[in-house]
Amino acid sequence: MGTLTALLNLSQNTLQASQSAIDITANNVANANTPGYVVQVATWQENDTVRIGDSAPVGEGASVNAISQRDKILNYRINQQTQQESFSAAEGVALSDLQSIFAVTSTSTSAASTTLGADLDAFFNSLSALEASPASGSVRQGLISSAATLASDFNSASNQISQQAQGLNQQASGMVDQVNSLTASIAKLNLQIGSISPNSDAGTLEDRRQQDLTQLSTLIGFDQTRTENNGLTLTTANGEPLVSGGQTFPLGTAIVNGNTDILSASGRDITSDLAGGSLGGILQARDKDLRQASSALDTLAYAIGTAVNDQNIAGLDAYGNQGGEVFILPATSARAASVISLVTNDPNAIAAAAVGQGSSGNGNASILAGLALSKLAGSQTAAGFYASFLTQLGSTISRVVSENTTQKASLTQLTTQQSSQSSVSLNQEAANLTLYERSYFVAARVFTIVDQLIGVALNLGQPTTVA
Repeated sequence: MGTLTALLNLSQNTLQASQSAIDITANNVANANTPGYVVQVATWQENDTVRIGDSAPVGEGASVNAISQRDKILNYRINQQTQQESFSAAEGVALSDLQSIFAVTSTSTSAASTTLGADLDAFFNSLSALEASPASGSVRQGLISSAATLASDFNSASNQISQQAQGLNQQASGMVDQVNSLTASIAKLNLQIGSISPNSDAGTLEDRRQQDLTQLSTLIGFDQTRTENNGLTLTTANGEPLVSGGQTFPLGTAIVNGNTDILSASGRDITSDLAGGSLGGILQARDKDLRQASSALDTLAYAIGTAVNDQNIAGLDAYGNQGGEVFILPATSARAASVISLVTNDPNAIAAAAVGQGSSGNGNASILAGLALSKLAGSQTAAGFYASFLTQLGSTISRVVSENTTQKASLTQLTTQQSSQSSVSLNQEAANLTLYERSYFVAARVFTIVDQLIGVALNLGQPTTVA
């Protein structure tokens, strides 16, 4: 009877184990299209044996556990690569928007083909026309018009850059909210995982945490450290805490000089320390790329305006008076592109004549026209400075796009590797289901036979039907 009872118990355990394996397979199939789900594998483990008295040990069969096919090192590498790819992608989009302000395209890259470049050439051409016809009213009016157009171009480009910066500020603020939401979720999952499965894989809870980590990687650069109780600690690249166990350290924002800066949970400004993720890319574009473009515009507008003003003052206008300033400018180059405008719309205020010439002279107009070839901006002419700026902008965009392409390819390779390990294969699950169903069927047959044998034994060897 002891042997039959052990065999009955063995078959019962096999039924339960086979049913558990079938349930694991069914769960895999049901979640085949669930984002972030990691396939689970039925792992069979031998149960402890039982010894009754001096008899031989009796086996208790096996039990089944579900083990997620999770590669934590690979997941970490994907998170790091996602941070880099998202950073360059966000900066690339911002740079593309910046480039469009200057109407530079892949088929039209020369400075002269842009609106500002063309109007810059038109302005200097109008100065040359004044040299040839200093007494012509239409030429003078054309010069005033071209000067007004050039100033308007500087204003428009500067204002568009400012608007783009404000748009990036809004994006940054929204991303901080998303980061805080994800870190709060990760902290909560840390507590649940530590409570339910502190020493082993926590299955779907870890799936959810990894999905949150992947989403967080698209937003911000961070480092992660595994802690006791299967938890995670997250910090920014400069070591500011984001998550520690079940505690979260939310980021904040503050308006500093018109920009949205990022604050740590302790209130420290960490804007310049953030790297990685879309937030890092946006801050890089706002604080470096846009700032450099704005500074270049200010330098060019101030250089042209100052040179024209100084030279116009040196000559005589059409009334025979000393010339005055042509452009309104700030005291320094800061914000010059947004401020520059005409002092007057009077075409006769242009000082074409040199001192000692009559009002119809062109001595000063010749020097004004020569400004086109003068090194107004450092060691470059105005047109050369603008062309260099566009070339540098194009080179920066090319570099960022190239980096993003490389990073995206690497990320695709890693996610493909992850998918091959962790995704549900319906073909494999179908094969597993067949195997587990057969195991269940065999165990059921053994259980039935043992049940019948016990019935015969209880009936003193006479076959009987047990109800």
